[in-house]
Amino acid sequence: MDDEKMFCFQCQETARGTGCTVRGVCGKLPQTSMYMDTLLAVTRGVGAVANALREGSATCADGACQLRPFIDGVGAYITRALFATITNANFDDSRLGQLIADGLTLCDRLKTQAREAGIALPQIDELALPVDSVEQIVVTTGRRWRVSRHAHTEDGALREFVLYGLKGMAAYYEHAARLGHTDPRIVAFMCYALATISRHDVDADALTALLMDTGKYGVDTMALLDRAHTATFGQPGVTQVSLDTGKRPGILISGHDLHDLADLLQQTEGTGIDIYTHGEMLPGHYYPQLRRHRHLVGHYGNAWWQQRQELEHFHGPIVFTTNCLVPPHPGAGYADKVFTLHATGYPGWRHLSADAKGHVDFGEVIELARHCPPPEPLEQGTLTGGFAHGQVLAMADRIVAAIRQGTIRRMVVMSGCDGRMASRQYYTDFARALPADTLILTSGCAKYRYIKLPLGTLAGLPRVLDAGQCNDSYSWALVAIRLSEALGVEQLERLPIAFNIAWYEQKAVIVLLALLSLGFRNIHIGPTLPAFVTPAMLDVLVSRFGVSGIGSVDHDITLIG
Repeated sequence: MDDEKMFCFQCQETARGTGCTVRGVCGKLPQTSMYMDTLLAVTRGVGAVANALREGSATCADGACQLRPFIDGVGAYITRALFATITNANFDDSRLGQLIADGLTLCDRLKTQAREAGIALPQIDELALPVDSVEQIVVTTGRRWRVSRHAHTEDGALREFVLYGLKGMAAYYEHAARLGHTDPRIVAFMCYALATISRHDVDADALTALLMDTGKYGVDTMALLDRAHTATFGQPGVTQVSLDTGKRPGILISGHDLHDLADLLQQTEGTGIDIYTHGEMLPGHYYPQLRRHRHLVGHYGNAWWQQRQELEHFHGPIVFTTNCLVPPHPGAGYADKVFTLHATGYPGWRHLSADAKGHVDFGEVIELARHCPPPEPLEQGTLTGGFAHGQVLAMADRIVAAIRQGTIRRMVVMSGCDGRMASRQYYTDFARALPADTLILTSGCAKYRYIKLPLGTLAGLPRVLDAGQCNDSYSWALVAIRLSEALGVEQLERLPIAFNIAWYEQKAVIVLLALLSLGFRNIHIGPTLPAFVTPAMLDVLVSRFGVSGIGSVDHDITLIG
């Protein structure tokens, strides 16, 4: 263990299915891994002190107002720091180092506030970090946390599970907060959870309960983001998105942050520059206040893991608003045209910061685009999407009638992540093999495995209904709950809806926990089970929640009926 350069097992593609110890499959270097381990320790410390302040202050009606004096600083820091450690978000040691320094400063300020108020602080390792330079802290603290996590005890694995759920929650919360939608209860819970997983006296039962609470607050966070999106950009509607390219220069925007897409569209209005979405930004086309911009002309490329090949052909600048960036090959022709925002970063790529009001100035990107040739076409045709819960529930009577008539016999939720492993061909084959009377309900980048297949229509609908981004898995939970009411089905597992979820990184973890907290059972996840799940934890997931891995296509289709 001491000879290993790093240890990371947070994503689905972790080496040998047990953990990356030499270099991350994602491209993360050992030193970057130590920066992230240190950043997470600092973040747990911030959360623990903030939680002590909250618990030591006078209570009030909503149970969270004690956080309000420092809600912006604590909430913004925790979400940004957790988000920066999600897989494929940030590979830049200097930016991670700055987050560590900022966290230490914030933690000291909070500790001073606690001392002045006579509030006792928790006795945890995270509050005893050395006070040397960031680089020295990383060397000592990063190694200590690596070894601790590698122990993979039952309690340790549960702490990791909670932490990964918090990372996904933080990502969704940051998107909502950037649109002006915040909730102090969610920040309070993140602080409480970070404090709890830092303690040594918390047993497995308490950690399991915390895991379920993480799912509950995950639901609240996805609901908050859903309200933020619809209040700002309107209700998503059925939309055909072009895959063609035009003859004008273009800017490609990737990631998940619709606030940035809106800023970019406004700043490029009338410039003669076209805007193309990439990856998880595809659902931006579904919102009326975004698609009204005529220069939002189409979508370019497929899932995130194919970007090394596809971005070479775009020619114009590329903006990564969030995670899902892949380190480029040496000498990549597009590397000098990439810009990162917010929690993302890569050494040598230009980083743009938001102003005090949360807006990004894309002037440098726009000026570069003016001098670039138009993108080369990758494919032609259109994609159809926009089936979020508002759109689907507006058609509920029609869907319920089709279910009762037997026209729609089954629906399968195939949300989640895509990835580069060959075993993910399973999802393409599974979609092809599903009977023609089955609807596929999708969200997230998993859709790229099957949304372009000629699967036809059912009950006047496309066989594949895309709700949007990974956070829009919330839509399918809401649809299932409303259908259960309309069909008079008391137990969710008796609905004609099955869940076959693909996971890759930590947003998929919070989606799974959210579904479990809502009462959904018998969920299949794949293509492999998480490496951080111990045998005992797996027994609980199977016996209590019916969670299982995928099998063969034929076996799984027979299983769902």
